[in-house]
Amino acid sequence: MKKLIDFTVTENKRLNHDTILLVLHSDELPEIQPGQFVNVRVDHSPSTFLRRPISVHDVDEAHGLLYLFIKIVGCGTSTLGDLQIGDKVNVMLPLGNHFSIPASGRPLLIGGGCGVAPMLHLSRIMKARGLSPVVLIGTRTDKDILRKEEYEKYATVYYTTEDGSFGEKGYVTQHSVLKEKFDHIFCCGPEVMMKAVAGYANQNNINCEVSLENTMACGIGACLCCVTDTKEGHKCVCTEGPIFNIKDLKWQI
Repeated sequence: MKKLIDFTVTENKRLNHDTILLVLHSDELPEIQPGQFVNVRVDHSPSTFLRRPISVHDVDEAHGLLYLFIKIVGCGTSTLGDLQIGDKVNVMLPLGNHFSIPASGRPLLIGGGCGVAPMLHLSRIMKARGLSPVVLIGTRTDKDILRKEEYEKYATVYYTTEDGSFGEKGYVTQHSVLKEKFDHIFCCGPEVMMKAVAGYANQNNINCEVSLENTMACGIGACLCCVTDTKEGHKCVCTEGPIFNIKDLKWQI
């Protein structure tokens, strides 16, 4: 069931020059599965008419806390970046489907750019269910590696940077950890990266799910802005995604 809830800001932390961690509280926080997202109403921004879809970074069910990892890219997200402790934020949630949690096997979670956001929630849930997730994070430089200690609480974490300033130099698909055996891959990030990961998974016969980041407006399947083409026809990413198995997409991999 989707809900509209007025959350209270408990923390707004600047992680680097263009990324914030927004922590929201509500006693009505519903159950949220890894990979789902929320739609945040942006108040006091005259040029922002639509809600902003944001991946769920993590959830603290016991204390009613919702963690959002937000990249500042325009007026809407800039306004969210200016929120103060005690401010109210209206959120529609939970939205979309979620990652499949395997019963066994060795999972690899790959995040690039802002696509690292849902991997924290996913790795925490996997560890709680007895799995040993491996997380591979790809960024441009070491300055873009954020919340490192949090990921390392729940997973074995590897890093790539395009400039070689931390971890292995290059892209995630070039990392040496891919020489190891994995049974499942879960991926979120730029489409070109996800297609490369999908190609690797396809070649190695590994089950792979990706989280699409198509442009969304309504978040409930009414506006059709986020439609993607699948082997079963056009589907709304906001309602029938954002998580898709690569076998269902018409990607050339």
